[in-house]
Amino acid sequence: MNARSAKIAVSAVLLLASATMAFAQPAADAAYPNQPIRIVVPFTPGGTSDILARGIGQRLSDELGQPVVVDNRAGGGANIGAAHVAKSAPDGYTLFVISTVHAINATLYTRLAYDPVRDFTPIALIAETSQVLVVDPDLPVRSVADFITYAKARPGALNYSTVGSGSQPHLSAVLFDHMTGISMTHVPYRGATEAMTGLLGKHVQLTFATAPSAVPFVKSGQLRALAVTTPARIAALPDVPTMIEAGVPGYVVAGWNGLVGPAGMPAAIVDKLNAAVVKSVKEPTMQKFLLEQGAEPRAGTPQEFGPTSATRSRSGPRW
Repeated sequence: MNARSAKIAVSAVLLLASATMAFAQPAADAAYPNQPIRIVVPFTPGGTSDILARGIGQRLSDELGQPVVVDNRAGGGANIGAAHVAKSAPDGYTLFVISTVHAINATLYTRLAYDPVRDFTPIALIAETSQVLVVDPDLPVRSVADFITYAKARPGALNYSTVGSGSQPHLSAVLFDHMTGISMTHVPYRGATEAMTGLLGKHVQLTFATAPSAVPFVKSGQLRALAVTTPARIAALPDVPTMIEAGVPGYVVAGWNGLVGPAGMPAAIVDKLNAAVVKSVKEPTMQKFLLEQGAEPRAGTPQEFGPTSATRSRSGPRW
């Protein structure tokens, strides 16, 4: 075979391979999903992201006809789970529940093993959440005003638990300190369950917990809720005032949780997942579940959820 014939043969092989890939990709997308889907949660079990991942995961399993399992990969302030997903194949079988901490980490860390924007594909928002200021019922306070007076008389004496330095509960407490002129002591724990256990065990006196983590203990009487941090009261705790109503003007902290995948996911798979999430979030049973957890159901297009969107929630831009 001469050089010209060899060149023609190679070109023909490349053209055939290209055509095969072009036909194979839509076929693969159409067959999605044909194996179990994994949702990575970057925190320990029991926290808000874990609760919402398990709730939405069950509905997605029903919608898509495949098992959806939750994979807890805690550590590094949610960075370990995020880095794992960023490096995963963009085939729709590894998904990621991100939260407000994903946006916080983009400004908190000078060096990350992933790009918080470019390395992820937005799929859909799931819910918006409030923080709840909860205290040990033995603490002699029944309102935010009582608490501020009590804390000012004891600078540094009150300990609050969080899921770690730089987390949303930590920043909520720091903001509260700054806006009320009090001084509290931060006690970071490994995860939401551990932070709540520290409060229930009276090792600390309070925490700013994301609503799904706090609501069950407030309803059972194990903790006392003094205020929620969103601009409006939440359905799960209708008698608990907002921080603004409780006498701290301008104090607003709101969070969110959504579903993303690795960068480069095929549009057909993203659309299929988005449709399944939106349908699941709008389903009455799921709406009831989210509201009872203290989460406000939210869903929309990937573009509305994505970091380049001009869409703004009550808490501001997404990520």
